[in-house]
Amino acid sequence: MELVLAIGIGTLAASGVWLILRPRTFQVIVGLSLLSYSVNLFIVAMGRVRSGAPVLNAKEVGDAGSFADPLPQALVLTAIVISFATTALFLVVLLASRGLAGTDHVDGQEPEA
Repeated sequence: MELVLAIGIGTLAASGVWLILRPRTFQVIVGLSLLSYSVNLFIVAMGRVRSGAPVLNAKEVGDAGSFADPLPQALVLTAIVISFATTALFLVVLLASRGLAGTDHVDGQEPEA
């Protein structure tokens, strides 16, 4: 199971980096989104999220390993909200630059064929 998750995270990260290096701005935006998804999955995987485990409660004293750690879920939830807002901002900048430059090429110029 861990190997499948690691391969999935690696594939998402590699696809994101490949798209970031592409010459079109929309591809760069999709690559940034894929890279942020892979980082979110990595945080959840490293947080050892378990289903059915009780949330940490100050009244219950016992083995700390039997409780679920809420920090990875909080970090990922915050990262999802921030990446959604950042992607919306990038799309607005993409539309504005395409309207001003007339192209969606990253450096603003179409390559000569």
